[in-house]
Amino acid sequence: MLHGRQKCFIMRACAIPDMSCTGSAFHYPAAEKLAVRPIRSALLAFSLSFLAACSTSTPAPTTPDKGDAPKRITILHTNDHHGRFWHNDHDEYGLSAQKTVVDAVRAEVEAQGGSVLLFSGGDINTGVPASDMQDAEPDFKGMRMIGYDAMSLGNHEFDNTLDVLRKQIEWAGFPVLSANIYRKGTNEHAFQPYAIFERQGLKIAVIGLTTEDTWKFSDPTHTEGLEFRSTQQAARDVIAELKKDVHPDVIIAVTHMGHYPNGEHGVAAPGDVELARAMPEGDLSMIVGGHSQNPVCMLSENVRDLNYVPGTPCAPDRQNGTWIVQAHEWGKYVGRADFVYKDGQFVLEHYQLIPVNLNHEVKDEQGKPVRKYYTHRIEEDPQMLNFLTPYQQHAHAMLERQVGTSDRSFGGERLEVRGRQAPLAQLVLAGYLESVPGDLALMNGGGMRDALENTTIRVGDLYRVLPFGSTVVRITMNGQELAQYLDAATAIPSGAGGFAQLRKVTVVQNAKGLARYRINGKPLSAKRRYTLVTNSFVARGGDGYPTIDTHPTYVDRGVIDIDTLIHYVEHHPALKVSDFTPENHY
Repeated sequence: MLHGRQKCFIMRACAIPDMSCTGSAFHYPAAEKLAVRPIRSALLAFSLSFLAACSTSTPAPTTPDKGDAPKRITILHTNDHHGRFWHNDHDEYGLSAQKTVVDAVRAEVEAQGGSVLLFSGGDINTGVPASDMQDAEPDFKGMRMIGYDAMSLGNHEFDNTLDVLRKQIEWAGFPVLSANIYRKGTNEHAFQPYAIFERQGLKIAVIGLTTEDTWKFSDPTHTEGLEFRSTQQAARDVIAELKKDVHPDVIIAVTHMGHYPNGEHGVAAPGDVELARAMPEGDLSMIVGGHSQNPVCMLSENVRDLNYVPGTPCAPDRQNGTWIVQAHEWGKYVGRADFVYKDGQFVLEHYQLIPVNLNHEVKDEQGKPVRKYYTHRIEEDPQMLNFLTPYQQHAHAMLERQVGTSDRSFGGERLEVRGRQAPLAQLVLAGYLESVPGDLALMNGGGMRDALENTTIRVGDLYRVLPFGSTVVRITMNGQELAQYLDAATAIPSGAGGFAQLRKVTVVQNAKGLARYRINGKPLSAKRRYTLVTNSFVARGGDGYPTIDTHPTYVDRGVIDIDTLIHYVEHHPALKVSDFTPENHY
């Protein structure tokens, strides 16, 4: 029996006034192969059963079809690929295994008379050096081989210049969408806002949307001339245009905005839940999302399963008649949503996240650690493997070169570098100051994208820490200017990508709560001049920092941040983490 929040979740998800439901329960073939542990919660099991049993239809934006036979449409989806064209050291994910999954589903659905559409929620760029140094060419061309139908532009598509992005769109060969990015000062879309697909006589409109925060996350020179406007208003405008001119049967939004349970997005721009709630019910049948990099599997209404186990059932979110899905990150899963369209209703019959060779460490009978697949191993597609291998080999030789060691892990996970002063940041900033001398150094915590876990340090490890290729710059300020700048930097909240990592700076709060600074152990003096070293992204106003690249003393000699880090480790090859204990206390 369902109670309280469980019953509320089911009733709202099904859009019914009571619990009168008909139909059969979801079927999870991947879950049947799971031999790790049963589903953890009866709550989720009940939710899945009732969600499938309800009439989960979304009113179509046009008139119902005229008594035609049911039309079966399967939506496959991924998001936040971040350069993972190749499998990791544990044989997980990668485009070769992903192609095997997609080909198998496509063959199954088409054999039963259905059609498949494959979408990405964006962020193809940035995260793996082998991809970064090749402008994600293997990734975009690999997605084209798999048969992606469309993707939304993610904020990391602007990590490179617009010339690189245009080249990537050409490599993709499929629609790369965003309806809320405009040419500055005009009402002209900078990118294709939507695409129309015809499947089994149905018109399916797909709208792309990109987080409004993109301008904060990107180098301002990469987004010059662009405006990132309201995603909700852009969706309303495009849907109105579609209804007037195209008359689609189904409208889907492919977004890079993030899934925040109950719409609680904090300092981030509004995400998918807020989008679904802002639209008239029935306008959007589905949102295929990305950006927050989590599997959207719900335990109950507005409560996400934070401990989702690969291969177990997953109940997608449903808000205001709109299904919301997201497949974690890196190609770890291919999401599969099987819909039936009949009499103007787009009904979700089945949903699952298919793990792409995800595995974990367990103990064998002798107590020795071994790795076990959550479901089963998926073979890599030979054609894709042959295509990708030269790209991987091209990068391998340089990336595998050892440059130093450390006595233990530096760490540097996302929550650490965006929440407190971190040893990894001290290492990076030490590299800044050794190559570009100054009195103090500062960087944004979000500029570090991976932990430094291994005691043997290779070039590739360092590239994963600093994948963006910003330059190291310096600005000389008087004490008053520096104090004002540090006030703004240290006001950026914990958890944000702009969280200030500092070297040779101590922040002291006085009795009134106002910040006072010590530079190299001495009180900041209004009469002195100080040289601040930072990166070009921060200097240009990225992540919400004040713009200082127009300061008359600004110097950028083109020294790349990753080069300063590699140089530092090479010249201090036996690192001790204790030497980089943060000097600064709030």
